[in-house]
Amino acid sequence: MSVSTSSPEKGIRLVTVDRPPVNALPVEGWFALADAVRAAGRDPRVRCVVLAAAGRGFNAGVDIKELRDGDGNTLIGANRGCYEAFSAVYRCEVPVVAAVQGFCLGGGVGLAGNADAIVASEDAVFGLPELDRGALGAATHLARLVPQHLLRTLYFTARTVTAAELHGHGSVWRVVPREELRSAALELAREIAAKDGELLRLAKAALNGIDPVDVHRGYRFEQGFTFEASVSGVGDRVRNTFGQDGTPTGEAVAE
Repeated sequence: MSVSTSSPEKGIRLVTVDRPPVNALPVEGWFALADAVRAAGRDPRVRCVVLAAAGRGFNAGVDIKELRDGDGNTLIGANRGCYEAFSAVYRCEVPVVAAVQGFCLGGGVGLAGNADAIVASEDAVFGLPELDRGALGAATHLARLVPQHLLRTLYFTARTVTAAELHGHGSVWRVVPREELRSAALELAREIAAKDGELLRLAKAALNGIDPVDVHRGYRFEQGFTFEASVSGVGDRVRNTFGQDGTPTGEAVAE
């Protein structure tokens, strides 16, 4: 697992996740990502953070193999780690631009949905395969990207929605060829970082304060049902079938 940071331009901090094969993060990975985003936001030299990923896709959520092989404490760790990472993006002191390519599933939606802006590649797809993975969650964040009835249809079917469709809903800023994704995200970050740094931080706090969606309370509420599914055994029952169709464990395939 690797979460790295760099400063490609003045005022911009790039946080990149790189955990082959599909950027499905273990418990420690979610906490490491949270720490990296928080540190970037606290740096007074930073005016915008770009959250990106290496490889085939942006993020495939939690590491299902770790959950399946672990115990109750592993589930607690995964829930807490996801909460911390999502919260770090939302509460980052400066605007966060998510650069999304390929699949953005489960926890990936939690990250992108809490970002301030999204730039996506043409092959990007977003979805919550939770019902196929024995868990629940991140509907709170998908609700920031799509209308309510579409949210429910996507959630109940575990289907995905394309970047182009989200652009039509106004939740994705730009859709570009994959090879142009990083430069397009940096272009938007550059425009944001040109503003006064202190005023940007005030603006971020102000927008969070008037947000109609309480992402922290909503997500914690959802997590309670994930625990209920686990305690009842239904979560394990569904998770134990994951990968039996030939899909590598820990990998989410967008269809």
